[in-house]
Amino acid sequence: MPSSDQIVLERTQIKSWKAPIALGVFALLAIVLFVFLPRQGESSFRFADPGDFFAIPLLTVPTQATSIVCAILCAILAVGAYFYIASGRKVPIWYAIVFALVFMFGFLTWAAAGHTVPFTGLLLGSVSLSVPLVFGALGGVISERAGVVNVAIEGQLLAGAFVSAFIASVAQHVWHLPVVAALIIGMLSAMLAGVLVSFVLAAFAIKYLVEQVIVGVVLNVLVTGLTSFLFSTVLSNDIPVLNNPPRFERLPIPLLSEIPVIGPVLFKQTIIVYLMYIAVFLVWFGLFKTRWGLRVRAVGEHPKAADTVGINVNGTRFWNVSLAGAVAGLGGAYFTLASVGAFGKEMTNGAGFIALAAVIFGRWDPIRATLAALLFGFASYLQTTLGIIGAPVPSEFMLMLPYVVTIFAVAGLVGISRAPAADGKPYIKS
Repeated sequence: MPSSDQIVLERTQIKSWKAPIALGVFALLAIVLFVFLPRQGESSFRFADPGDFFAIPLLTVPTQATSIVCAILCAILAVGAYFYIASGRKVPIWYAIVFALVFMFGFLTWAAAGHTVPFTGLLLGSVSLSVPLVFGALGGVISERAGVVNVAIEGQLLAGAFVSAFIASVAQHVWHLPVVAALIIGMLSAMLAGVLVSFVLAAFAIKYLVEQVIVGVVLNVLVTGLTSFLFSTVLSNDIPVLNNPPRFERLPIPLLSEIPVIGPVLFKQTIIVYLMYIAVFLVWFGLFKTRWGLRVRAVGEHPKAADTVGINVNGTRFWNVSLAGAVAGLGGAYFTLASVGAFGKEMTNGAGFIALAAVIFGRWDPIRATLAALLFGFASYLQTTLGIIGAPVPSEFMLMLPYVVTIFAVAGLVGISRAPAADGKPYIKS
């Protein structure tokens, strides 16, 4: 029988008011924008592109009426979230998703008055910006499931971006290797760069018992300064040879790439995006369906018990932090080998910290962390779409939009979450 203190604690944990408060703030924002700052005319949404299997008619709705209805629905859903918590239940994830869809549809309708929203292009751009976030989040999940806080995701991404650009450029222009070989070498070198950054993190955090968050922050600063210095003193001296890597071309999957909306978004991508799909599945399957995953979760939850049954706790942590760095480094290669095409100073632009937020928002689960990364990628690309359709939103707000969404998602919607019990705690064998 649980004690009275345990029952009170459980009830306290269940009644987290973060979700109703966050939904209430967004509902209030919807009312202010859609009701008190209405826009006239009609808004359109385009869901199909030329060449798709079949055409989808342009969706056109009255701007003012549709946005007001969405504001009312948001208010109703926010009140419903309050009653969920008041009755001792958690707000389901599907409930938050429905709220987000209603709010976003109303916001896009309000913003696109007199214009057409290229919905497929919006999703395509969101996925493109999400790729490094997903790789970084997967690396964070692996590392923290093993019990090591990985604040150095930013440094791993940046190191992977720099090394992949340099090595792929040299492989093509100096060694005169074929494009495919240069790209493969660039990807592998990016993974190695991520491993080296993780190696330093693991050595200080596991062997020398240094505070893990401080080590991660220092590594981020070190990698940022080192890559900026090498960019200015090495790459800039001969950009056509040293910072001109080949880029992955899009490889459309026959038939699947011609499905409206999801075809171009999911099945008309580069090889790194397809590797991302595989990585998400492998990390999920490995963590929850294999002996390796059981050992990783054991050293992250109860290292003493894991040690008792013969698991090398620090060795397991060390190698899995290195694996996490390899995964994040591959995400860094996406910047230079698939997206931008050349290395630039601090080009990751805080993506590692957003990936870390996706880990927390996804509750240290690879599937949920991937969905969180996609959400943050959507918020990042939304500013571009709003600029294209001429939305009456200040440019300063559009620049900070992804970070605002990140703060609200982690601080407001995540509710009560529990990291792995030994996350961030060094293990000293007695």
